[in-house]
Amino acid sequence: MTINEAQDELIEDFELFDEWESKYEYIIDLGKQLPKLDEQFKTDENIIKGCQSLVWLHAYMDGEKLVFEADSDAIIVKGLVNMLVKVLSGHKPEEIALANIYFMDKVGLHQHLAQTRSNGLASMLKQMRAYGVAYQGIPVAASNN
Repeated sequence: MTINEAQDELIEDFELFDEWESKYEYIIDLGKQLPKLDEQFKTDENIIKGCQSLVWLHAYMDGEKLVFEADSDAIIVKGLVNMLVKVLSGHKPEEIALANIYFMDKVGLHQHLAQTRSNGLASMLKQMRAYGVAYQGIPVAASNN
């Protein structure tokens, strides 16, 4: 699935809900679905700066694909980071660095999130893009270390 296809799928999922209360519940459900991040990756160096809640982001190469794993101490933030992981993880670093991320505006996240959460979401995306830039042209064997 391409980055745009993953974004379109999220947009379609959000269109199933009429009220923002239901959309928040969906984000919380996405947070509950986020795979648990191994404790060894919950380090200061993996904390996203600019988030009010604690958010850890671990990235590694699996062949030519950049893989993201994440966690947060806040359930709604777990849902937000899970959306970004679903959209960006498993793609080439170049694709991640250059991707046009439009799903957040299409589903209205910036309009309905508190300013601090919206800023945190932007910080998560910025860090994922930074990994995309940093890992360009560096295929390595699959490793979680």
